[in-house]
Amino acid sequence: MRIGILGLGRIGAFHAETLCALDVVTSLVVADPLADAAKAAAERFGAEIADSPEALLAAGVDGLVVAAATDAHPALIRAGVEAGVPVFCEKPVARTMAEGMAVRDAVRDGTVPVQIGFNRRFDAGFAAAREAVRAGELGPLHTVRCTTLDPAPPPAAYIAASGGIFRDCSVHDFDVIRWVTGREVAEVYAVGGNRGAGYIGEAGDADTTGALLTLDDGTLAVVSNSRHNGRGYDVRMELHGFTDALAVGLDDKLPLRSAEAGVSFPAGPPHDFFMDRFAAAYRAELAAFTEVVAGERPSPCTVEDALEAGWIAEACTLSRREHRPVRLAEVRQA
Repeated sequence: MRIGILGLGRIGAFHAETLCALDVVTSLVVADPLADAAKAAAERFGAEIADSPEALLAAGVDGLVVAAATDAHPALIRAGVEAGVPVFCEKPVARTMAEGMAVRDAVRDGTVPVQIGFNRRFDAGFAAAREAVRAGELGPLHTVRCTTLDPAPPPAAYIAASGGIFRDCSVHDFDVIRWVTGREVAEVYAVGGNRGAGYIGEAGDADTTGALLTLDDGTLAVVSNSRHNGRGYDVRMELHGFTDALAVGLDDKLPLRSAEAGVSFPAGPPHDFFMDRFAAAYRAELAAFTEVVAGERPSPCTVEDALEAGWIAEACTLSRREHRPVRLAEVRQA
């Protein structure tokens, strides 16, 4: 199949490399506002260059990968759907929930599938945890813990446009909690602080946060996030049930060291970047998209899924700002 890629920054170039390695992908068509980025991708991956999104969609592509800036997501998703081309778009759907709902309304009744990029759904550990929960191996859950700790904060310009740590970082934890447990979040209480880069606080954001989520069956989920983790990129999940307990992310590259004498785990070099930790998940995610394009499966992460994680982020943002619990029903819109 022939796949188009809009946006050739770090993640767009990585997606191009991944797609080239898939037997089912025969050619790529690429476009980027920066001509040098498009030229570099064309030379590296043997891709055709289109000088606009419209030209790319007119080039006979079977599927569209959107890795452009967030502001462009709504228009590019709609353009793909209107052209009858299945779309994969990196999260978020849009900068605001209102814009995201407008996209949802524009595509929900059509037959053209849209897949949003929440790569943890394609990580082998998270997938195994989901199967264990669904099979009842842990018994009823009572506690879930999720951690996403970045080794260093992104630049000030990124922070200013990110929408805040809950919308940009924690949202991955929120999505995977829903996906693994099969439950919805009923209420949140969130806090945050700034003890690192000054520009994060100046932007009205927090560099370190904690959120307590109450799920709709009473299970408690604790989410811990930070832009500063000196040992590396740390993503984990713990699931504690009345029968058993299970963890995701306890591998030899876990960026944590033990204080216990004689303990050698973890033995390997720590994960230091999200594309290191989730390289295989990104590949599986795009392989799944080619199956969506071929009509062999429905979208594994819909616009509606992405918006549900977004509402949790909205509730946490409000909770931190007003120092109070917030029920999802308070922020959710129809």
